[in-house]
Amino acid sequence: MLRKFYPKAYILSLSQIGPEFFLHKGIKGIILDLDNTIIPWRSGVMESEMAELLKTYIRADLKLCIVSNALSNRVERLLKPLGIPGIARAVKPRRKAFMEAMQILGTTERETAVVGDQIFTDIYGGNRLGLYTVLVVPMTKKEFVGTKLVRIIEKSLINRMSKNGLIEIPSYNKKNF
Repeated sequence: MLRKFYPKAYILSLSQIGPEFFLHKGIKGIILDLDNTIIPWRSGVMESEMAELLKTYIRADLKLCIVSNALSNRVERLLKPLGIPGIARAVKPRRKAFMEAMQILGTTERETAVVGDQIFTDIYGGNRLGLYTVLVVPMTKKEFVGTKLVRIIEKSLINRMSKNGLIEIPSYNKKNF
């Protein structure tokens, strides 16, 4: 039962892995979370380094789609300059948005990865469909109050996964767990 919450990889940041990480695994499309995964929570700006990284993924023939629970106008405004499609108000972890993203990407379950900062939305949602899931450490501690409460349960689950050798906690973050 708990395996549905276990990511395949746990990293500090998307910038820690290049396109070859995914290509080597047969991944052709990546579903990315927005807040605290590629931009700080509620930010209205994408940092140039992250925009460049996403362009690097695209140049390597990886297709990208953002799936976020954020509002449509914000998602569209942030992604339009990069030409990356997005699905807003996704109601993650429900399957519908993930399946819609795969349709946009033109990928199958085996060819699709999900990258996000939350176990109970991004990782669980991706695992329910058999996608390759990557958990990233949140970019900031600033978050929605409900997310802060869920992080308490996440912390316990991450510690359990680490103790059982199922994931390795990124070294920079070990002191927080």
